[in-house]
Amino acid sequence: MAVLVTKWFGVFVLDEKSGRVIDKHLMPKDPGLIAEKLALMQRGSVLEEEKELAGKFPRIYVSGSRQSGLGKPMFYDSSFLDAGSFGFGEDIMHSAMLGLGVLRTSEPIPPDRNLVHAIRGLDDIIESSNRLSERLHEWYGMHFPELSDIAKDETYSRLICDHGDRESITEELNLDIGSIGSDIDDSDLRAVMGLADKVLRLYEEKEIMELYIAEIASRTAPNMCALAGAPLSARLISLAGGLDRLSSLPSSTVQLLGAEKAMFRHLKSGKRPPKHGVIFQHPDIHRSPYWQRGKIARAIAGKILIAAKIDANRGQFRGDTLREEFEARVEDIRKRYPEAPKKSHSQDARRRKSGGKHGR
Repeated sequence: MAVLVTKWFGVFVLDEKSGRVIDKHLMPKDPGLIAEKLALMQRGSVLEEEKELAGKFPRIYVSGSRQSGLGKPMFYDSSFLDAGSFGFGEDIMHSAMLGLGVLRTSEPIPPDRNLVHAIRGLDDIIESSNRLSERLHEWYGMHFPELSDIAKDETYSRLICDHGDRESITEELNLDIGSIGSDIDDSDLRAVMGLADKVLRLYEEKEIMELYIAEIASRTAPNMCALAGAPLSARLISLAGGLDRLSSLPSSTVQLLGAEKAMFRHLKSGKRPPKHGVIFQHPDIHRSPYWQRGKIARAIAGKILIAAKIDANRGQFRGDTLREEFEARVEDIRKRYPEAPKKSHSQDARRRKSGGKHGR
């Protein structure tokens, strides 16, 4: 049986058993042209030389999944093919690989790669704002502890940044309350107001980044966004490492993306396995009673995977249809399982041991 093998220096058809070269098509001895062909291969394309050679044989095996459209893939050790035997020296290989690196690094960045970094950047902003906000509450709380009960998050930071001392803030809020906090020096107050300004800027950066993520996610994955919303879709793409990789995952993996630590705990200690990862953020999951969440999570994971495959292959928009099908499935689950299932004694014991929590 013939096997199609592609090396950096040529495309070969070999006899499966003997390894004899039946036919071949050598690469041009131009490092730039070799680099271009290798770049095409890395992008998943099939070379014209491969198509030409494979077309000469009615039945042929191929040595890689990239060529699966030409024949049946199989593992074949072709390490015995030596570039020097066909007139290709190390100097050509070195120049070709350098050219390949230049070509690949200068390629346009796919939108989903920007999305991955944007989500991670958003997480960094949220972590920084939470840490600084906690510090601001502790610091300013020595002067006006009651403010944390009156204002939250961005409002809390803005009041301190714009007005400073508690007298000015209570006047701005038209409040007449006493405070058990201590007085604060002007120099200390300026420092606290500077910190509040930094926290406020982080909140503003967070909003800007969220708008950017929503815009790029809607453009890159319209079907996913129609089904799961832009924030959740973007986070799933980020966790998977890109839209193409997400589309290649099984739905069970999509269902548990973001719950890796809980899964490792389950595998290591035998604790209850997680039923969902970040898709718990979907309102139809976290608003449902606990006994329905696993089933709804499986349903949404399957639909998200279909949407991801359509988006990855630039298919037609079917987001509305997928959402309607998912909503019908959720309605069916709620009708079928309106009440919590009765638990056995062993299940009750395990639940008491775990504190009765239903973690992700």
